[in-house]
Amino acid sequence: MIKNMSKSVLRQAKITPHQSSTRGHSDHGWLNTYHSFSFADWYNPKFTQFGALRVLNEDRVKADSGFPEHPHRDFEIFSYILSGELTHRDSMLTKGQEGGQSDKFYKMHRGDVQFTTGGTGIAHSEFNEHKSDTVHFLQIWAVPWKKGLQPRYHTRNFKDEDKRKDFVKILSPLKGGEDATAEQEKDAEAVIPGTIPIHADFVMGAGIIAPESTFEWVVGAKATQQNKRKVFVHVPMCKGGKAKIRLDGREEAELSEGDGAFIEGVFSGDKLSVESRGSGEAEVIVLDTA
Repeated sequence: MIKNMSKSVLRQAKITPHQSSTRGHSDHGWLNTYHSFSFADWYNPKFTQFGALRVLNEDRVKADSGFPEHPHRDFEIFSYILSGELTHRDSMLTKGQEGGQSDKFYKMHRGDVQFTTGGTGIAHSEFNEHKSDTVHFLQIWAVPWKKGLQPRYHTRNFKDEDKRKDFVKILSPLKGGEDATAEQEKDAEAVIPGTIPIHADFVMGAGIIAPESTFEWVVGAKATQQNKRKVFVHVPMCKGGKAKIRLDGREEAELSEGDGAFIEGVFSGDKLSVESRGSGEAEVIVLDTA
């Protein structure tokens, strides 16, 4: 954490806010969903893809409902749980026969991140099996560096107490990169220890920033390949409108809950300041892509 900042450092960077009101929105009763990028029946040519980032949906699913079994292929897909409970079930596992927690069956809670390499094809369901509570989560898709990968799951928890100290790295590229060997694929080690490996030149971070405090995101996180980067910042709707941030000290780059921002013209090693300016702490998601 660094002290309050109020002036631009990344003068060469272009920061374009993506206001919550410009997102796609559908309320299906059981599902209330916002789309930062074109998805399903909502299409906006301005919001189709940003580097490897293809989908960012902010979803609320009511109790005892969810997404029935459905297939994915050739995307890296991850769910970031904000509140409530979401149960992942693999297509290869019958309900009631799962035993303990495993990659094929997982009840996810606050702080959990569930990651899927769709690759050559995989099917799963995501259901809120809780009897009363709504689950609130982000679903994010990235385009992998190549098609035809071996399907795989990873699930990991990232603690709020760590996110309150600084940005916590969630995902980073698989060791070996696009040319990873079969052994490296099997070992599934990420460039940044403790993170989930992704098949893309991509890093995800998350922080919870107290009012009047500032965190700093180091572009590329010292883990990516291409020097020229794009960064997307998103503020989930967690605090009833009390969270607000300012990027790079710029008044015109203030984000409220539900807002995002496209940051272009930045390079590995650049430092992006994220200042919390609301009355409540701000949960901030950073998606750093080539």
